[in-house]
Amino acid sequence: MFRHQGKSRTLKHNLRIAIVLSFVAGIVNVTGFLSFHQLTTNVTGHFALFIFDLAHFEFWKGTVYFLYILIFLLGSFVSSLLIEKYKTNKKLNVFVLPTLIECFVLIAIVIFNYLSQVKYPDLIICSLLFAMGIQNSFVTKISNAVVRTTHLTGLFTDLGIELSQLFFPESHPYQEKIKVTIKLRINIISFFFLGGLIGGYVYTKLDLELNTLIFGVLILLTSLFYDDLRYQLIRTRRKYNQRKIAQ
Repeated sequence: MFRHQGKSRTLKHNLRIAIVLSFVAGIVNVTGFLSFHQLTTNVTGHFALFIFDLAHFEFWKGTVYFLYILIFLLGSFVSSLLIEKYKTNKKLNVFVLPTLIECFVLIAIVIFNYLSQVKYPDLIICSLLFAMGIQNSFVTKISNAVVRTTHLTGLFTDLGIELSQLFFPESHPYQEKIKVTIKLRINIISFFFLGGLIGGYVYTKLDLELNTLIFGVLILLTSLFYDDLRYQLIRTRRKYNQRKIAQ
């Protein structure tokens, strides 16, 4: 899932990582919104609110939304910087670092919530935006810009375009490729929705509130080591079969 990079990546690899990370983004999005009534997986709404406050000469209020935008940008920058710095290191999977940082940030939010009792909501919102900036950056890099998981506006736009192309096979002869891309986008949208649905249920019905983020961390860590675990299982199975044949 994370191991394969560049030309070695297939649709299956991108589909797996899209499902996992869009699900996590759905959890983070609903948790942030229910906690602070702010969007924490994209900055489109924050930019609109920033412009609105400026138009009403509420400059100080508007700087908060501008900060949200910069923090998301910072997350994307840090993630990409780490990937570019270590991509030549053959012994290191460069996508491990941004993923672990995202996990660390989400865990730190839960711990900070216990210690401060949400006295600093803007700090937690910024932390969530930073984590989502990291995620959106590394999933874009690892999938060669095929997958984005933290916002749906572009996904619905691209999906609408690609659905219309199915009606014009003469102009768009690569119909199978278009269908594959449509499948990918539908999965991202579906699992973002499912992550939000389950995250909202856990948040409200189980009364876990910000602790809901722990589920996102567990999913990230499981997916991060999925390839290694799968490889070890395959290797163990082969050794077992070879011994069985030898007997």
